[in-house]
Amino acid sequence: MTLVRSVLFFLFLAVITPPFSLIAILVRPLPPRVRYRIIGAWTRLTMLALRFIVGLHYRVIGRENLPSHSAVVLCKHQSAWETLSLQLILPRVAFVFKKELLRIPFFGWGLACMPMIAIDRSAGKDALVQVEEQGRVLLEQGFWVTVFPEGTRMPPGQTRRYKVGGARLAQVTGALVVPIAHNAGDYWKRNAFLKYPGEIVVSIGPPIATQGLTTEQINGHAQVWIESEMRRLFPHHYEAEHLSAAA
Repeated sequence: MTLVRSVLFFLFLAVITPPFSLIAILVRPLPPRVRYRIIGAWTRLTMLALRFIVGLHYRVIGRENLPSHSAVVLCKHQSAWETLSLQLILPRVAFVFKKELLRIPFFGWGLACMPMIAIDRSAGKDALVQVEEQGRVLLEQGFWVTVFPEGTRMPPGQTRRYKVGGARLAQVTGALVVPIAHNAGDYWKRNAFLKYPGEIVVSIGPPIATQGLTTEQINGHAQVWIESEMRRLFPHHYEAEHLSAAA
């Protein structure tokens, strides 16, 4: 059934994505918030399909930690799922993503019409400047600038050094940082065709005040909370690590 459901979900996306790409192009001259609301209907339909076709649900804990105004979000990255779900969990999301995604037919065309930040990851400091400049504008417009500090999707139970782009944006703007942990990789793995039914848990941490902190301190606080929360909620991911430490 998992294969059948995954095929049906793929066919659903194949049907709705091309017309939404055309809609995105047509509404591109409109203000950012209007574009976001119209094009975002594709995400809402996709999440409904995940629920009713695949049987993949989610539960949010810590929603009360969300501040009343836009912030910088630093989120665990395991799957494509969080790029969809955060658009429903948070008020208005602007992702920082690699510009290569813009080359994907239909999907990339629609993505290019959204208020997002597409960066060249090989550009080094120029990419950081781009995140700072465009991120500041988006924050002022009420968007929650969302960064995956690991830089790429990591399998459950694994992590890598957190990059400083999101923390730097928060430091120069004084914005709060909202850390988020989840286990989407248990059900929708990186580049995997199969999507499994179940319930993903999303945990939103207390906002981190950034004024007076360095970029490294902000990044460190976020990483400690996210990785500690991952171990608290999903200890089975780290059983091998515990066994190795005990030995």
